[in-house]
Amino acid sequence: MALTPQDDREANVGRARNPRLKSLAAMHVLNIQSSPRRSTSASIALADAFIDAFRRGNPSIELDTLNVWDEQLPEFDHEAIGAKYKGVAGLPMDEAEAALWESIQSLAARFQRADRIVIGVPMWNFSFPYKLKQLIDLASQRNLLFTFDGKSFGPALHTPRAMVIYTRGQAYAEDGPLPPSQHDHQTPFIEFWLRFIGVQDVRSLTLEDTWSAPEQRAQALAKGMCRAAELAKDF
Repeated sequence: MALTPQDDREANVGRARNPRLKSLAAMHVLNIQSSPRRSTSASIALADAFIDAFRRGNPSIELDTLNVWDEQLPEFDHEAIGAKYKGVAGLPMDEAEAALWESIQSLAARFQRADRIVIGVPMWNFSFPYKLKQLIDLASQRNLLFTFDGKSFGPALHTPRAMVIYTRGQAYAEDGPLPPSQHDHQTPFIEFWLRFIGVQDVRSLTLEDTWSAPEQRAQALAKGMCRAAELAKDF
């Protein structure tokens, strides 16, 4: 008998909540790319180096790459929000609403399947790309990625680890012109959100000065890729 999408989602949730079940299956790695720059992206290059090194030690991993620019994410508009409220409440939907809610559940299922999460995050306007926030807003739904009992929130996932690759055009230091306490709105939210949905151990690698001269940028990127490979050894 073939599994329905609902059966698949329920199995994913079961694996997410039961580490023993997850250990019996292949390791799933969700690789989220939030840069639109493809082969010229520093965050994608570093994440690729990290994943390649991790795969060398874990050749059976199943990689799910989600590029937020290629994914054709649905707009989180009036119709999608209406479908979300009906879906969370278990209310009847029309055909269009059901299709929207199905696409939202499918995005969340990719997080539910993941044993590890890797995210490449370039800094845009001291924060992160709006398409990444769109993914977060779509997938982060009650009883899919988090829980809420009317009083308090809790995580719906039990993901052991995530690696976040941050890239920035300039250097950020408290004693410099760009103190992170005032200008870094990239790291705090991403790491808060990952812990909020249930990632137990959030790790990171930051590459700065990507706006430097081409030769300097290439050298910094090469060092960053070596560092990414090192960090993958115990991921």
